[in-house]
Amino acid sequence: MTAGRPTRRAFLGTVSLGAVAAVRGGRAAAEPAAGRWQPRWILASALYGTFPLAEILPEVAKTGAAMIDLWPKPHGTQREEIDTLGEEKVKEMLAAAGVRLGGIACYKVGAFKLADEFALAKRLGGEGAVLVTTAPGNGSLTGDPLTAAIKAFLEKLAPSIAAAEATGGVIAIENHSSSLLQTPEGIRRFAELATHDRVGVAFAPHHLPQDAALVATLARELGPKIKFVYAQQHGKGSKEKLPKEDEMLQLPGRGPLDFAPLMRELAAMRFAGPVEIFMHPVPRGVPILDSVAAITAEVNRARSHLLATLS
Repeated sequence: MTAGRPTRRAFLGTVSLGAVAAVRGGRAAAEPAAGRWQPRWILASALYGTFPLAEILPEVAKTGAAMIDLWPKPHGTQREEIDTLGEEKVKEMLAAAGVRLGGIACYKVGAFKLADEFALAKRLGGEGAVLVTTAPGNGSLTGDPLTAAIKAFLEKLAPSIAAAEATGGVIAIENHSSSLLQTPEGIRRFAELATHDRVGVAFAPHHLPQDAALVATLARELGPKIKFVYAQQHGKGSKEKLPKEDEMLQLPGRGPLDFAPLMRELAAMRFAGPVEIFMHPVPRGVPILDSVAAITAEVNRARSHLLATLS
């Protein structure tokens, strides 16, 4: 064992021992002062890997959220459960848990084929759902070629925008690596050109330089063009298998990125979109921890950390 580094067993034990405190502390911290901005939390089903919706939905309220974001394979299996269980069954499950469908991760579907997902979200009671996806590459464009590529992307996005209008939904394009929004320049240019109020940015610090001041400044510049926020940092990355304690550095309060400047900017603009605590496990599709309870406790730990930055 490397000196100073806890084993996986010790790390998970620490998470388990702190689960009750994290949940209690998170729920207490989630009580806003009168008039104080409060994030609209949304819970990512992908954090729970292949755990079924029946086990995940009761956890939503425990994390201070009222909405769930459904992820498909390879990140999760919950979007596919709609097809296997049937829409009526899933709608009943959502209602029984007091949970609203707030989003569907549409990376696999792609930005140009969102109509069916918007219609599905509305049928499931998720009118106003935010569908997050990416723009095509390449992320190395700058200047006029970048502007032309983003204009072409937005023109091709027109049918999906029409579907968002028809269903009351929102399209959020993540500033993903290897895409037109890879750089701050690309994000700014997209925000300038995407003038429709149902189209904006899924703001992901994970894919930005890990500079807290830059992240906050960019958020302030984007303002209402931010439609969704991923509370995720780069940490030591999410592409290669790492020791669990290193993998978890993507989460707020574990890795080195200071989320306080970003959270204060969101509070200043009274950001009304969903905020999602997130990380990628390796391999994709596994739960981030070994049990539903431990995952929920970790979400609450991260949530408490983010709320503490506002005090």
